[in-house]
Amino acid sequence: MTELVATSPGLFPLPDWAKDRLSDLKGHQKHDLISGDEGGEIAETYERARTEVVDLQNEIGLDLVSEGQLRWDDMLAHPLAVHDSVETRGIVRYYDNNNFYRDPVVTDDLTFDGDIAAELDAAAEETDSLQAVLPGPYSLADLATDEHYGDEAEFLDAVTDFLVGEAEAFPDVETLFLLEPSLVENPPKDGVDEHASEAIDAVANAVDADVVAHPYWGALDEKVYAHLLDADVDAVGFDFVANQDENLYNINEYGATDDVALGLVNGQNTLMEDADAVRERVEWVQEQTPAADFEKAYLTANTELFYLPYSEFEQKLRALAEAASAQEVKA
Repeated sequence: MTELVATSPGLFPLPDWAKDRLSDLKGHQKHDLISGDEGGEIAETYERARTEVVDLQNEIGLDLVSEGQLRWDDMLAHPLAVHDSVETRGIVRYYDNNNFYRDPVVTDDLTFDGDIAAELDAAAEETDSLQAVLPGPYSLADLATDEHYGDEAEFLDAVTDFLVGEAEAFPDVETLFLLEPSLVENPPKDGVDEHASEAIDAVANAVDADVVAHPYWGALDEKVYAHLLDADVDAVGFDFVANQDENLYNINEYGATDDVALGLVNGQNTLMEDADAVRERVEWVQEQTPAADFEKAYLTANTELFYLPYSEFEQKLRALAEAASAQEVKA
């Protein structure tokens, strides 16, 4: 029997009232708000919005609760965008979609910051099932520009060490989701794929929690997937919205971790999935991977959720929670 756990990859949309209030407070346009330096009413707005999304997850019965990453205007680049050793410059397309972020240009040593731990400390007071979210080291390095270290491998190591330091400062969390879309969108070359796996391993070992490495927007190249399985993570994620066949191939050909994250709900599309549809998709994955005996399946959206209007975002979380509510399906 497989235990079902309802969760999300985080990066939620702002509640409508918070979006409107921020717009009024700062003439807010995307990327104009300097994350990390907010004070007064802006900080209060984010705090109230974080409480609202934590309360929502608690109320609907999500098994793992994210603080929402509502301040992450630069999406996965956020941890660098707010760092003192980083300059944010031109606007860059966020992967292959209509979202953009400020280019984080690293100009000095990436020292400890503590920005994410502070958000988690606040959220930990409101839930006993806290899940942390971080960009994976390969993706964060891929989204950034290096003007300090001067070597690709050294830069990845520096980003990894930075994330390790941030993760070590976390409060007690149940799970850490490491989001690694760059492993799909810009696959590491030979040699770098092993280095990327070692980097993920280092961040995973910085927390006393279950760790999920979640690539998305497709399926991993075979060699990248094989190296990812070498990392000390509890689960690997699969985007079954964007690519079913190649993800099934990887599982059936190379095996999988004992636990698995199944991206079954579309994080970018407002088409609604109900709980029955999610459960059917879980059972379909089980049927298509007969040799895989998953102990735990994290039911989640395939991508971050900030793309969605708030009401649709809420409905999708409810579908995931309801789908997992029976707890088990046959393997």
